[in-house]
Amino acid sequence: MGMIIKKTVYFEKPGRENTGDCVSVVKDAVKEYGYRHLVLATTTGDTALAMGAALNAPDMNVVAVTHSAGFKEPNTMDLAHDIREQIISTGIKIFTGPMLTHSLETSLNHKFNGIYPTMIIGQSLKRFGEGSKVALEIVMMAADAGLIPEGEEVLAVAGTARGADTVLLVRSAVSKRFLELRVLEVLAKPRV
Repeated sequence: MGMIIKKTVYFEKPGRENTGDCVSVVKDAVKEYGYRHLVLATTTGDTALAMGAALNAPDMNVVAVTHSAGFKEPNTMDLAHDIREQIISTGIKIFTGPMLTHSLETSLNHKFNGIYPTMIIGQSLKRFGEGSKVALEIVMMAADAGLIPEGEEVLAVAGTARGADTVLLVRSAVSKRFLELRVLEVLAKPRV
């Protein structure tokens, strides 16, 4: 039986101060292993712009996933139009849509004070850190949208609140096949 030994970066605290290190982890992983797909979470565009500036991989499929319209309040977008255009100009695709573990059931929870399956899944995934939960969620969202293929190794970058503090290598799946989604490697995460 074979064995793989790789380095994992653990951050002392979660948060945006780890973004630059996560960008370096991704850059090194792409260079060393030739990963072809990257999905990253970005709220205001900072993480996507940092990744776009650092990666010199024109053949790489990079998808930035943003909050849906009205996420914070009605009729608003977290990602400003001019920043969206800057991100697109770097060759990064953008997906804006509902978060799998946050949309309809959150509304039902607020109205009826219940707990629902996707909320349980989301809370369970958060035991590995907020960034880990978001990283898995955005891979499924990008696969659902047809922006990344299913069954491929995909780097996923996400964080806690703002910025990036988590990098996972995931075997992608659409949300309909959530149970086929696999975390293959943890490249970086907060030690929480």
